[in-house]
Amino acid sequence: MSRVATYLKSRVRRLVLARVGGQGIDLSQLDKVPDSLAWPLHRDGPDPVARLGELRAQDPVAKLTSFLGINVWLVTGETEARQVLADTTSYSTDIRPFMGKRGSTTDGDIGGLGFTDPPEHTKLRKLLTPEFTMRRLERLRPRIAAIVEKQLDEVEAQAAAGDGVVVLVPTFAFPVPFLVICELLGLPDEDRDTFRQLGSARFDVSYGGQGVFGAVSGSRKFLMEATRKQRDEPGEGLIGQIIREHGDEINDFDLAGLADGVFTGGLETSASMLALGTAVLMDHADDYRRVGTDPTVVDRTVEELLRYLTVVQVAFPRFPKAEVEVGGQRIAPGDVVICHLAGANRDERFGAKMDAFDLTRPVTSHLAFGHGFHRCVGAELARMELRTAFPALSRRFPDLSLAAAQVDYRQMSIVYGVDSLPVRLEPAPALR
Repeated sequence: MSRVATYLKSRVRRLVLARVGGQGIDLSQLDKVPDSLAWPLHRDGPDPVARLGELRAQDPVAKLTSFLGINVWLVTGETEARQVLADTTSYSTDIRPFMGKRGSTTDGDIGGLGFTDPPEHTKLRKLLTPEFTMRRLERLRPRIAAIVEKQLDEVEAQAAAGDGVVVLVPTFAFPVPFLVICELLGLPDEDRDTFRQLGSARFDVSYGGQGVFGAVSGSRKFLMEATRKQRDEPGEGLIGQIIREHGDEINDFDLAGLADGVFTGGLETSASMLALGTAVLMDHADDYRRVGTDPTVVDRTVEELLRYLTVVQVAFPRFPKAEVEVGGQRIAPGDVVICHLAGANRDERFGAKMDAFDLTRPVTSHLAFGHGFHRCVGAELARMELRTAFPALSRRFPDLSLAAAQVDYRQMSIVYGVDSLPVRLEPAPALR
């Protein structure tokens, strides 16, 4: 490259970064994410597209594209992803400078645990973490079991009223985590229908930043109002508990952000795991039946499904504060680093035949919940839901089967899932 070209490229880069620093780039206004940036979110059924595995084998840390003058790096290697996610000093996760007015630290609607750095992140996480200890979560175990059984009753009733076929997403996969999150947050019954409508749209990137961040704004405003209501009369859930224990230490804006993070991390992710996990288990009928009769395989089944599906496809983006080296690549400040969790969990260097669902595989750690200080705080709650729901489903309907020619997988979403999963509860009648 000539000196002139090098100078011009450097000059353009500085101008772009200056715009970013002055909130000149507002990703929330994008109406479409270019395919050069979005293709890693595509899948072939439950599997990442073959192109992703080919890229990982060639270079586990690769430049994905240049977007609005910013280099975007994709990390698909398991070791390299852990290196990035565990680094608490070299990167920022604060996306607010890219969000225009929505990124305001006083009245914006982007923030919370995922998009903030220490010390703000540390302060907020300390408030939230005690609510997710196993001791606190144990109080929810009976309620989770009751919710699961109630929804299975609903599944059975709908099937009986029809032809034995029921769509599992609206009757089971979505309501279970939704009702658990409502219980956890302490939302009154009258607010739940409104809250229900603010679910999966926030993860669908088909309409760019406008769709994603518009949905984020709606849920945050809703939770802000729920928080205000509980200031004078704290409820029994997480919002009320934090108000009782910390009072004015946290304002309504930050508490709503925490609640929104719980909503974000606990609803669509668990719903997707329940639906996709059921689809996978129906393809492995012996494993599906066994999870309902053999308690010793439940934990292993849940962990392998979490690894194999990795429904949260990518981690929160990282923004290097200074030049870093990852996987032999030098990444500059102003670049963006995206760790592909689903790709990393299929890394053959991590183990043999990682593209297969295999319950004989020894249980090992995985990146389905992320890694490092941004690891999902609700991981144990998610596990509790899955360890309750899959065995209960199998016990109630041991002959469950897919009642469609194929599964209706979501096309392009940060949280992968299915939009519809019609199932038959009993074996299909024999043809005469």
